[in-house]
Amino acid sequence: MAAEKGEGAGRAIDSLMPSDMSIPTLETERFIMRPLVRDDAAALFPTFSDPDQCRYLWDAAFEDVGTLADWLCDPDWEGRSWTAVSRDSGALVARIVAIPTSELQSEIGYTVVKEIQRGGIASECTNRLVQYLFEDEDHHRITASTDPRNIASNRVLEKLGFRREAHFLKNAKTHLGWCDEYYWALLRSEWSSQAG
Repeated sequence: MAAEKGEGAGRAIDSLMPSDMSIPTLETERFIMRPLVRDDAAALFPTFSDPDQCRYLWDAAFEDVGTLADWLCDPDWEGRSWTAVSRDSGALVARIVAIPTSELQSEIGYTVVKEIQRGGIASECTNRLVQYLFEDEDHHRITASTDPRNIASNRVLEKLGFRREAHFLKNAKTHLGWCDEYYWALLRSEWSSQAG
């Protein structure tokens, strides 16, 4: 899981948002990525209520579905949130986010439901989001931050061509205290050379 926060948190960034803040439906070979809705909290709750699954996230495990739903649908949150649904089963498999950080730049994050992790879901859905941000919204740069101990999330970013730009020591204050943080980035020019 990549951390779900953004550098832009806590400041007005209306000018950084795409002019049309609607969240488009995106598709991959196996998944449909649609805008998150409040009712999705029930399917995400088993993952977001598990302390082991939340060890790399900023917030502690949630104790009830209502509180999780409030957090997922916070009207003051400045990012965009998708849920990935399996084309085959219709099951919700992941939450993917993009948070604008500065002009034509966003930080991304992802959480795959615990029962089906390690099936390439994060890579496939994150790849589609990155493609959308670069090709449809003309982003210049996309970033992500992870806990160095989160090997699976770090592998996803490496697989997608992200560069690890920094290892910040005791930089992230989470529910577990001060944690180290990897900072990753991918430029549009790097993406284009990989895709072409």
